[in-house]
Amino acid sequence: METRADDIQARLAAYEGLPAAATGTGRDPVNLPMIRHWCEAMGDTSPAYRGPGAIAPPTMLQAWTMAGLSGHGDRSGPYDELLRLLDDLGCTSVVATDCEQEYLRPLRPGDTITFDTVIESVSGRKNTKLGTGHFVTTRTDIRADGVLAGTHRFRILKYAPARTPAPKAKRPRPVVNRDNAGFWRGVAEHRLLIQRCTGCGTLRHPWLPGCNACGGPDWDTVEASGEGTVHSYVVMHHPPFPAFDPPYAVALVQLAEGVRMVSNVIGVPYDKVRIGMPVRLEFTAYDDELTLPVFRGVAA
Repeated sequence: METRADDIQARLAAYEGLPAAATGTGRDPVNLPMIRHWCEAMGDTSPAYRGPGAIAPPTMLQAWTMAGLSGHGDRSGPYDELLRLLDDLGCTSVVATDCEQEYLRPLRPGDTITFDTVIESVSGRKNTKLGTGHFVTTRTDIRADGVLAGTHRFRILKYAPARTPAPKAKRPRPVVNRDNAGFWRGVAEHRLLIQRCTGCGTLRHPWLPGCNACGGPDWDTVEASGEGTVHSYVVMHHPPFPAFDPPYAVALVQLAEGVRMVSNVIGVPYDKVRIGMPVRLEFTAYDDELTLPVFRGVAA
């Protein structure tokens, strides 16, 4: 005899494989202006993304499917039913958790993008710090002129908010791996290290396993002076997140060395941060285990 939990999971699993969205078409063909804007925002100077033989950066895959503020209006009945079922089970809140992409062929200017999305999986009930709920994963197959070019998996958590307030959380820990460990060793020494390709001399940030200009695998580092300006910024008001106290400013900082990095702006009210504002590097300890590079606004 099935338990109630088994019955619920069976009902949820029945949606796996059903469409989450009808076939959609990208609002625009792959085009050089969008590629240029993306590369400027990311600070990516790879020659592969400009000129007559340009391709689109692979990480732009989802950008060609986005509909803007008007929305696609093509979400399927099964997906709406699944979300309503989760609401009925008390999982009334939602948060995006992660995405995965696979690249099968480059996208080139002029490609017409079509895509369709299926409900790939619904997890069993999971306990998280936010509350208990189910992870729902959708898979979007993206085609260029009818040929599969890549897939984009997007995962959300539909959850019932925890009823008891959690203790004040620590800030999230950075994900340290073999590609960026040197950066975090530098932070521990209160040094902001920038990778430099030993082949062509190009500086790069964030840290990568190879040069995004020439593809060379060898590199050394230079220490940033700590001087910079605000290239762009946002002010975070909502949603509230443990260990953060909104509103606060998050900036894309243009370092004097020419690369950009994302960090908090401190020392000035959030509503006084401006594009072009000079900032200076500091290292702030948030607890006994976590020190992060931040930027203090410099009075004009």
